[in-house]
Amino acid sequence: MKSATSAPSAAGIPGGSLRRRRPRYGEAVIRVLLLISALVSVATTIGIVISLVPPTLRFFGRVGVWEFLTGTEWSALFNPPSYGVLPLIGATLLTTVIAVAVAVPLGLAAAIYLSEYARPRVRSIFKPVLEVLAGIPTVVYGFFALSFLTPLLQDNWPFGDGPEVFNALSAGLVMGVMIIPTVASLSEDAMAAVPHSLRQGAYALGSTKRIVAVRVVLPAALSGIVAAVVLAISRAVGETMIVAIASGNRPDLTWNPLHGMQTMTGYIAQAGEGDLPVSSFDYTTIFAVGALLFLLTFAMNALSIRLVRKYREVYE
Repeated sequence: MKSATSAPSAAGIPGGSLRRRRPRYGEAVIRVLLLISALVSVATTIGIVISLVPPTLRFFGRVGVWEFLTGTEWSALFNPPSYGVLPLIGATLLTTVIAVAVAVPLGLAAAIYLSEYARPRVRSIFKPVLEVLAGIPTVVYGFFALSFLTPLLQDNWPFGDGPEVFNALSAGLVMGVMIIPTVASLSEDAMAAVPHSLRQGAYALGSTKRIVAVRVVLPAALSGIVAAVVLAISRAVGETMIVAIASGNRPDLTWNPLHGMQTMTGYIAQAGEGDLPVSSFDYTTIFAVGALLFLLTFAMNALSIRLVRKYREVYE
């Protein structure tokens, strides 16, 4: 008499076989490579922090933190020296605001067009052409601002005295053009990830293409758009060559974009050209400004992560 129990069927097993699959060495290699890439990124960040801390502590051993953060004069390389970093912060924020005012509207408009209006063939042509702007060396942008945009503004300025030879307006405008691809490309990717069912539902209710783009797709992709804008701001804050060439090296605390001024990255570029002895105290000012710039960028990235998590939309 046969037993009522029988061997388990292989019908529920993928492939219908109980034999052990061959190990996938390719996936293991890819996993290791991805882990190494992540570790390299973390190690690079740790290395930057380690390189910044000792000279920065040496700087603040002679200069108070409050004096550094609230002082309104910066003349670290002159006699008598002043170590108030507010002029550098003000210039950095001013050029960044101008750049964002240019990049965000134009970048979002380009993203909406590519995502909602452009045909696939047009999108396949326009998006790579737009991203070419991100590959142009920033020194080219700087010379373009100095040799073309500034004379153009000076010759056509309608109100009183025009911009100086070195000014924050030209630097900010050209920097805005530079970061347009960052805003446009990442925002378009976020909009393209919005499910088509949302668009189809809105069209079924009688919405126009403009309403679908502005009131449906844009809010649904808000987390990706916020991340794109914050990334563009971080790049504008950390830009060096454009501001070093076009905005000048005069650390004045002013909010007039027609005047020359010096940003934090501009000072680092100027002081790090090689004229300062590495063992001198003046050399530590580079690391103090760099540490402040690192903290500002870190704070913006942390804010970006918080905003992305807050406005993230998850679709089934």
